[in-house]
Amino acid sequence: MMIADELGLDLVEISPNAEPPVCKILDYQKFLYQQKKREKEQKAKTAKVVLKEIRFGPQTDEHDYNFKLKHAQQFLRDGNKVKAFVFFKGRSILFKEQGEVLLLRFANDLEDCAKVDQLPQLEGKRMIIMLSPKKQK
Repeated sequence: MMIADELGLDLVEISPNAEPPVCKILDYQKFLYQQKKREKEQKAKTAKVVLKEIRFGPQTDEHDYNFKLKHAQQFLRDGNKVKAFVFFKGRSILFKEQGEVLLLRFANDLEDCAKVDQLPQLEGKRMIIMLSPKKQK
């Protein structure tokens, strides 16, 4: 502690459980600053997951389906998650089976570039399926 006082620095206990305890003489404020900086850099390096939504109607036409399928493939290639849903308006809720078949077909067509996180399930007036990109080798 006297040496640390002479140098105008702090005595920091590194490993208190060791025999004898390990201490280090350093500028504690500078140490905290560098630690914060390292954490910030690590946080910046983590991948941010973006969720893209694709909306279908229960009677979506073949051309519209293919158009949305191509968009979903691009989103997945970019590393984004895809949330596809069939929106039932008014009496179209009667076509629940048709919506489920559409979403299962969508998941099947994207099988090569996506894995299914959540199978189709009805939430209010929407039937939702979640897809995430497969890891590229």
